[in-house]
Amino acid sequence: MGTVTVEREPQEVRVYVFGDSLCFGQYVSPHHVWVTLLSAALERDLAPHGLKVLVQNPSVNGNTTRQALERAPYDFQAHRPDFVFILFGLNDCNHWDTDLGHPRVSIEAFRDNMAELIRRAFQHGAGKVFVATNHPLLRTTVKLANGLGPTYEESNRRYAAVIHEAVQQEGATLIDTRAAFEATVADGRPLAELLLPDGLHLSEAGHELYFQLIYPIVACALLDYAAQAGHTAMRQA
Repeated sequence: MGTVTVEREPQEVRVYVFGDSLCFGQYVSPHHVWVTLLSAALERDLAPHGLKVLVQNPSVNGNTTRQALERAPYDFQAHRPDFVFILFGLNDCNHWDTDLGHPRVSIEAFRDNMAELIRRAFQHGAGKVFVATNHPLLRTTVKLANGLGPTYEESNRRYAAVIHEAVQQEGATLIDTRAAFEATVADGRPLAELLLPDGLHLSEAGHELYFQLIYPIVACALLDYAAQAGHTAMRQA
């Protein structure tokens, strides 16, 4: 294959959100999804700094990191985003009855897959890669896979620890969504308000909390990008 030419407007900065249903916004109208809130806020707030922000969200419901690696060559390698946001794990750590108690993706493979996704994002031009942990779940009693596996929340907690390891190993930026939810619940807000009745997916309030957590971190990184671009332009002039 030949070299991919990435067409972009002057001063355009690309942010790609690469994840599963938590980024796609399953069971919630698009204008309530945290990615949509993030996109609107970044475009509005960074325009005065001379940046045209393009946020893309090629997230797919139900995807694991194994499937994500198959999508990576098109979804962010071909488009060369400046910033990549990665969120996976709730599908990887799930245990289906047909898998006889095993997770869809083993925790060892999940660790390697997350590390490779981060590495590929950096290798294809991302200046910064954000990786989020998954929020806690309300599925805390029923064992997965005919009683052979852990509860969904037990499995989620184990995989969250692996996300920390992959981020540290590959030099990405951690956004600890899990810790933020736990702090919010500790302050007295019921977890049930932040999740849909399935005890898994985000409610509108949950999407709002994701946005409030993620926006300042990403906006700060983009402002640094704008400042560096300005310094570069001054030196070239």
